[in-house]
Amino acid sequence: MLSAYQRQSLKALLELFLRVQGAPLPDHSQLKSASALSRFLTVYSWSVRQAIRRELKRYRPRGRRPHPQVILDMTTLEKRGKFKAFADLITVFHGKRGVHGVVLYLVVGPWRVPWSFRVYRGKGQPSVAQLGLRLVRQLPKWLKRAFKLRVLADTAFGPVDFLKGIRQLKLYAITGVRYDRKLNDGRQLFHLHKPGQPVRLSGLDFPVTVAWFYLKRDGQKKRSQRFVLSTEPLKASTIVWWGRHRWQIEGFFKTAKHRFGLHRFGQQTLLGLYRWLVLSLVAFVLAHWGYLSMESQALPDWAEAAAEVALADVLMALLLADIERRRPLLQQQGIEIHVTRCKM
Repeated sequence: MLSAYQRQSLKALLELFLRVQGAPLPDHSQLKSASALSRFLTVYSWSVRQAIRRELKRYRPRGRRPHPQVILDMTTLEKRGKFKAFADLITVFHGKRGVHGVVLYLVVGPWRVPWSFRVYRGKGQPSVAQLGLRLVRQLPKWLKRAFKLRVLADTAFGPVDFLKGIRQLKLYAITGVRYDRKLNDGRQLFHLHKPGQPVRLSGLDFPVTVAWFYLKRDGQKKRSQRFVLSTEPLKASTIVWWGRHRWQIEGFFKTAKHRFGLHRFGQQTLLGLYRWLVLSLVAFVLAHWGYLSMESQALPDWAEAAAEVALADVLMALLLADIERRRPLLQQQGIEIHVTRCKM
């Protein structure tokens, strides 16, 4: 097992290789001396095979494989004013004016990845459910083969065409469904008395399992009944459990907007808008993965995770610039700061 000192040497060597300059020589390291790296490579007794196996076990823990969740939802980036370059992308949907995006969000264990998105263009264009089905179809084939994927979505993704499309992809869907959805026998969902029973919705040629739960929204005095359907035969409690998990994407939307400025674009070109959205999502991924690499049990401090892990060099540059800017004040207090690099 590597000691703390040896792990530092390993990181210094990896830093040399990741420079991709073609000459990762120990003499070029700014973190460790050449002799320390030479001892790490030639003297210290440690097993390369054990180190590799330990890392594989770390990222492939024993037990059941995680169930990747494919979460679909729609978010609105509200905007005011005129945007002539992409006026067709700004529509009014449910009383909100702006760019309405359908987002596919992957959840695998602790990992969160905003995978892809499409813009809803209003009536006469592909519907929200059709856009969501396109995003699911574009998932890599290896991902579909390697894992048992479950698609979690809200009521907007409950039309017949969406459910049939998911079934054709040999995937399973758990979506919200309206309380007045009709069954083949003429009844409606709110007529059901036993959760977890298979039913046939009007227009579907295969059975689905329906369950429900009660939810109290902010400002409501009474709890409202919410229905959830599953294309896979599951117990009612399991369907409700998975159905609640689709709300994980709401936390992502709030974080992406309020911490990473997803909705703060002011560009007047379609290319500028696209790049803004992509960079905002990339920043979220870097900060989230940086937070995971810190192995912290506390709630994520997005600024700390992004700066110290993903953009450490930028953080140091800002720190040095701040010291240089405040140098006159420090000199007035009799303080002189000299910053030099040293090899450990």
